[in-house]
Amino acid sequence: MLPCLTWSCPEYQKQALLQFKSSVLAINPSFDALDSWNSSSSNCCLWDKVTCSFPSNSNSTSTPSVVIGLNLSYLSAPLMPSNLLAPPFFIRSLRVLDLSWNFINGQILALGFGNLGNLVHLDLSRNSLNGRIPALGFGNLNNLVHLDLSWNSISSQIPALDLSNLVHLDLSWNFIYGQIPALEFANLSNLIHLNLSGNSINGQIPALGFANLSNLVHLDLSGNSINGQISALGFAKLSNLVHLGLSGNSINGQIPALRFANLSILVHLDLSLNWFNGSIPFQLFQLKYLQYFDLGSNKLQGGLSPQVGSLQDLRMLDLSSNRLSGELPEDIGNLTKLQQLSLRSNKFSNRIPSSISYMKELEELDFGNNSLSMEIPSDIGNLSNLSVLILRNNKLTGGFPASMQKLNKLNSLGLEGKLLTREIPFWLFDFKDLQDLYLDGNNLTWNNNVKIVPKCRLSGLSLKSYGLQGDIPKWISTQTTLSYLDLTMNQLHGPFPQWLAEFHFLSYLFLSHNKLSGYLPTALFQSSQLSILALSYNNFSGELPKNIGDAKSLFILMLDRNNFFGPIPQYISQLSSLELLDLSHNRLTGNIFPVFNPQVNLLYADFLSNQVSGEVPTTFPPNIRTLALGSNKFSGALPLNLKKLRNLERLELQDNKISGELPNSLIQISHLRVLNLRNNSLQGSIPKTLSNLQNLRIPDLSSNNLTGEIPIEFVNNLIGMIKAPPNRTSGVVFTVSFLSQHFITEFVVNELIVNWKKSKQGLSSHNIDMYFLLDLSNNQLSSEIPASLGALKALKMFNLSFNKLFGKIPASLGDLKNLQQLTTLDVSNNKLTSRIPIGGQMNAMVDPNFYANNSGLCGFKICVPCHEDIPLTPKLQEHDNEEPWILREAMGIGYPVGFLLTIGIIFLAGYFNPSPPSSSRRCRRHHPNRLIRQWI
Repeated sequence: MLPCLTWSCPEYQKQALLQFKSSVLAINPSFDALDSWNSSSSNCCLWDKVTCSFPSNSNSTSTPSVVIGLNLSYLSAPLMPSNLLAPPFFIRSLRVLDLSWNFINGQILALGFGNLGNLVHLDLSRNSLNGRIPALGFGNLNNLVHLDLSWNSISSQIPALDLSNLVHLDLSWNFIYGQIPALEFANLSNLIHLNLSGNSINGQIPALGFANLSNLVHLDLSGNSINGQISALGFAKLSNLVHLGLSGNSINGQIPALRFANLSILVHLDLSLNWFNGSIPFQLFQLKYLQYFDLGSNKLQGGLSPQVGSLQDLRMLDLSSNRLSGELPEDIGNLTKLQQLSLRSNKFSNRIPSSISYMKELEELDFGNNSLSMEIPSDIGNLSNLSVLILRNNKLTGGFPASMQKLNKLNSLGLEGKLLTREIPFWLFDFKDLQDLYLDGNNLTWNNNVKIVPKCRLSGLSLKSYGLQGDIPKWISTQTTLSYLDLTMNQLHGPFPQWLAEFHFLSYLFLSHNKLSGYLPTALFQSSQLSILALSYNNFSGELPKNIGDAKSLFILMLDRNNFFGPIPQYISQLSSLELLDLSHNRLTGNIFPVFNPQVNLLYADFLSNQVSGEVPTTFPPNIRTLALGSNKFSGALPLNLKKLRNLERLELQDNKISGELPNSLIQISHLRVLNLRNNSLQGSIPKTLSNLQNLRIPDLSSNNLTGEIPIEFVNNLIGMIKAPPNRTSGVVFTVSFLSQHFITEFVVNELIVNWKKSKQGLSSHNIDMYFLLDLSNNQLSSEIPASLGALKALKMFNLSFNKLFGKIPASLGDLKNLQQLTTLDVSNNKLTSRIPIGGQMNAMVDPNFYANNSGLCGFKICVPCHEDIPLTPKLQEHDNEEPWILREAMGIGYPVGFLLTIGIIFLAGYFNPSPPSSSRRCRRHHPNRLIRQWI
């Protein structure tokens, strides 16, 4: 009878493991993932998550079993400090240590890992480790083959790792910085897998690339800050490479064709989200094993070569968001294994190739945002596996091909545009798998008399601008899974349906530009999902629901241009996610404003054109960037604590009853770009300190009672107008992406109303940074115009009319070439004297209305010659007047007779056709007896 042999792990290893378990239990007594680890079990080799070595000879008793592997991933333990790992460091026989997907935080213990010299596999991914990569500790791991530190918070440069046996290195998704360390990788010649994605690595790819890593199969550098061009030698020796990811960097220049052509067995190539330009090299279409090919979001130009059809093993092709143009080649139909094809946001034109019907494996097709024309291919229904079809914003004509009824797997359909015609086929609602349907902006007609019984369960529906009439269609009430609904710009009327207010999954609701009326149901704001509510331009009325603050997920609320009345609900301040709030153009009243939590990220708040009164409110969070309170009934002085709104870029308080002086504290709002205080009762002088607002582009202080001089400092230091910084997208434009096949909705909020060329005009908020205006008109300012005005080279409009300014218009305005942007200079209704300057941009401003009612001005723009331009008339001698009597009589008779004869001839000849006089003719008519000089 053979004896029963068992091998037990050494006692010290058993105790080390028990100590580790005890440390975890001290943090979380309910931790039960290691229940099999207990002192009553003498053999730790039988415990869960423990692997031991066994002697190869079953009769051997000289070689004991030892612990060689610990698989401790997914322990579901609470946050563990890294020093809890100290006990396993005594088990020097370990070859595999997996601690991934835990909550380990703190630094990597260099000395502890340095004890594990036999380690072959180390996985610390998906934790919260921070600090540096311990080059000293890892330097002892000479046998290490696999090292994974991904998805942590490690912050360091990549150290020189003398790990010659390393095959797999993953440092992705940390905070690793610095340049790609070519020398540090020199000793890693056996490396096959290298992933450095999702870090902060910068600089260029080294000129020699990764020359020493000729065994590399997988290389991922995506999601960093790598810049510059790829050198001629980059990737030259990586002939074994199968996967190459460079997306999400700032690499520019042309794609190095010959170097990529050497990667002959490449299967995955991702160069998206960079700055590559030029055409797509034809050599890329010779990579016959390619299955994943992404060049999206670059600046590539030119056409799509017919050679694209050579990539017959391709599964995914993305060329979206470039500048590619021309006709799509019929050869694209050779990609019969393709499952995803995206060419959206380019300049492709002409027809959609009929050969796409050969791509039977295609699941997603996106040709949106191009210039494709003609009709949708009639046999598109042959793509029986198609689940996503996006053709929006092209020039497609006609209607829906009948074959589309065969697309039984269709999940998302986007056909927004302008040119599709005919009636909407209601068989679209028979697709049982259809979830997203976007058809807005076309000339398709909707039959309001047809009863729809949808077989689908939609999550997204857009029927914008479809001529829908009457109440909101009742059939929509069956789509209780809707998350996105857009019915804007129709002719809907009636009340807000109660059933719509009770849609629990509704996140994005757009009903603007209709004729809906009545009260808003309180159930609408009981939703925990509602994120965007846009009801602008309707006839809703009543008070705003008091439970409006219950919609905790709401971050865009647009109720402007309705008939809401009553106070602004205090509970609106409880919308902790709110970023855009527009209640303008209603009939709201009251003098108490909601007090917003300083932590709320409210960026835009618009209360224009209501009847709110009291002092100017400052109860907004400090991050707010646009605050519009104009056209209300606010009174009193500007509050000093406006300065706490330190991130304001646009402040509108026009058309109120604000009094007092301009406070110096305004200069602490250093980001201010637009300051509109027009038509109030402000007094005192313009503070010199106002010039410290170096970003100011549109200050409007017109129609107040400001007195004193125009401070020279105010003009000299307006850096925003002197340096003319480049335009940037205004902070009042919100773009929201619905998580469904690239559907984007853009919000552009209210225009900025200014006095431009003696009339009120709106400046688009989207392009507001294009304008540089300074309006001080309709005040009591009394001084000369500062000569330094000529330094404001970005200024487009300067209005000083209706003041008490005196002296000359500075000659520097004509001498300098800086004012190339100036289109309007209005100095009318002042006390200015002397010549109107000429030269430069001043020559383009010839409207006499801009100089009117200044009794001392002269110049060709107002047809009043200056005194120094009129030559002296020679004095007549006495005998010159002694003309014969008969000559004087003949002249008296001859002039009128000649005049009448001339008029008669003109009428008979048909030449009498009066036309508006030119500027010079106008001047001659007004001053017939004066010498008119040729103006320069």
